[in-house]
Amino acid sequence: MTKKLLSVVFLFLSILSFSQNIPLSNKATVSIFTCGRGNELYTTFGHTAIRIKDESTNMDVVYNYGAFDFNTDNFYLKFVKGDLQYFINASSYDDFIYEYQMEQREVIEQTLNFSPTQKQELFDLLNASLYSEERSYTYKFIDRNCTTMVVEKINKIIGKELIQKVDGTSISYRELLYPYFANHFYYKLGINIIFGAKTDSKAVKLFLPSELMHSLDKASIDGIPLVIKKETLIQGNKLESGFHFVDSIYFIALLLLILVVTNKKKVYLTYLFISGLLGLFLSLVGLYSLHKELLWNYNALLFNPIFLLIPFLKGKWLKKIIQTCLLIIGIYLVLLLTKPHIWLMLPFIIVTTYMLWKLQKKERI
Repeated sequence: MTKKLLSVVFLFLSILSFSQNIPLSNKATVSIFTCGRGNELYTTFGHTAIRIKDESTNMDVVYNYGAFDFNTDNFYLKFVKGDLQYFINASSYDDFIYEYQMEQREVIEQTLNFSPTQKQELFDLLNASLYSEERSYTYKFIDRNCTTMVVEKINKIIGKELIQKVDGTSISYRELLYPYFANHFYYKLGINIIFGAKTDSKAVKLFLPSELMHSLDKASIDGIPLVIKKETLIQGNKLESGFHFVDSIYFIALLLLILVVTNKKKVYLTYLFISGLLGLFLSLVGLYSLHKELLWNYNALLFNPIFLLIPFLKGKWLKKIIQTCLLIIGIYLVLLLTKPHIWLMLPFIIVTTYMLWKLQKKERI
């Protein structure tokens, strides 16, 4: 153990001092880690990393493009805006694998059929990135993350776009992501409300760890499989599943039903005003954020910013605004018919439509 630790320390000190590139021996191997999902939001989709091991020097390093700093100034604002900086870091294999053992998350390793030259090129490329301006990159949910960065490096070493997505290309990004939130109803609800029209396009981009693993399995160079060995390093535990009433659409439906049966004008106006504020946020966040996933959010047709006017209108103006809003909800429902989140939105559609209809029917409820 001490020998391994000293080897890793020597490696990092050598890189830091910008000495000549460390040569890998013929025993060196390059592999890709696909790490299982966790219970935290940022672990929902799993993780991808690169391992370079050289038994001749007892070197065993894992390179990870998924690092970020919670202490970054205005962390959440930067995350929403889309200019949060992620970065590459490196750790010993033992340290990396220990974290996943503690969290009981699966780790699958695929050893790549790289030539000695390709292994050295990748090793040098990763080390150069650690101590250059390439260390950081602007995170994008679909277009640039820990998986896409690994795909980019592998394709660069191979010299062509070999790693391509092989499954799930006929469905939308929204449909692809939907099952990942099976055990997290509120994550699913929030994601589907805040995501706009881009996530309804065909999921042609390879950006999920499990997709990369499947693509590597099917990749080959001149008829020779790219993956020469695949093994599970950590079996991992399956995520807990089960029905929890509070964490379900039924709980939301119950809350909405309670609002409806109050039959109070103030309650209805308050609900619509809050919905209007949400709609205003959905409309404006696309202008603020650099995340393309947030653009053209048609959910603002249901959570309509026009609702903000309703508490302040009476008579014919109130009637015209309500009729306009009802028409817009009808358009929204038509748009939603082919979308997977229609059942999430249906209770909101029904309740909002009913409240508008009651307000139009008589000014006092």
